[in-house]
Amino acid sequence: MRNNIRKEATDLVLTNPINVSEAGSLWQTYQEKTLIMRFLEYFIEKADDPQARNILGGLWQELNFYVREMEDLFSEQGMAVPVGFTSEDVHLQAPKLYDNGFDILFVRVLKEVSMGLYTLGMNMTYNKKVMAIYEGLTTVTQKIYKLSTSYLLENGVLSLPPKVTLPLKNEMIKSKEYKDGFKLFGENRPLNSLEVGIIHHNLEVNNIGMQLITGFAQCAQNNEVKQYFLKGIKLAKKQVKVMEELLLEGDVQLSATSGATVTTSTIPPFSDKLMMHCIYILNGFGLIGAGTGGFFSLRNDLAVKTLLIAKDVYSFAQEGINIKIKNGWFEEPPQMEDRSQIINNGK
Repeated sequence: MRNNIRKEATDLVLTNPINVSEAGSLWQTYQEKTLIMRFLEYFIEKADDPQARNILGGLWQELNFYVREMEDLFSEQGMAVPVGFTSEDVHLQAPKLYDNGFDILFVRVLKEVSMGLYTLGMNMTYNKKVMAIYEGLTTVTQKIYKLSTSYLLENGVLSLPPKVTLPLKNEMIKSKEYKDGFKLFGENRPLNSLEVGIIHHNLEVNNIGMQLITGFAQCAQNNEVKQYFLKGIKLAKKQVKVMEELLLEGDVQLSATSGATVTTSTIPPFSDKLMMHCIYILNGFGLIGAGTGGFFSLRNDLAVKTLLIAKDVYSFAQEGINIKIKNGWFEEPPQMEDRSQIINNGK
């Protein structure tokens, strides 16, 4: 795959310049990849387990290759290389902020985010070289996701979703009452396997997110950023509580717990800029997940609760964007030409 990418002729790129959607998706991908690489550098530095260090180091090497590919493509196209996140955004000598296991837990969540971004990027791609980049990144992501899942299960850090009695015959939904949720009289319809899977996944991700943002709150240097992270902890706890109650009401055994915890360190391993952008990315992931969960939950009460959560996440995300802009931490994506300005300047 790597050799095929490098063999793409420069004149092909020049005769087939990247379009607006490719420029935007590559810009976004570059931001995410350079952010992940900074996390990986810190996690590698602090990793005590050789197996975990191998997973983290292998991912860093793969991402570094594709980051260089994107930089070469930007230069070939005459496009400014994004700033992204650099060595200034990570402090490798800071003490350990998270206990063993969290590094791979977090990488697994990031790979879930990446899978969605690559699919979106590929859907908007027409240039062969850009397609090759997304194809290669997708292969890397799926490999690391599988390695991370196996590692976490083998080390007892990740819990499996609840078990279910598998159906012996097929059934059709016979009435629109199947969608009914809360009832004043009688019991609610039991959760189906799809709904339990969505709830379990949301619970799992929010448990990890709560630990992540707790560590961020401990070491944030800007007080407004610290207060924002504290709001994020409350929001994550609220979501966890809603998901746990839904499972308990449905007599489903809770299992989405994590074996990794936050240390007591308050020395920042990451810049406030990097931590804020990380939460920005995860907020977007949360909104997409809430939309998907709301649509595929066939009980109306679940859909309503999921969409109310999405409303809270959206408000929280907008506050974070304002903080990023206020502090000069939000790099501007590639812009379309301002035709009005061009015309007026030509007078």
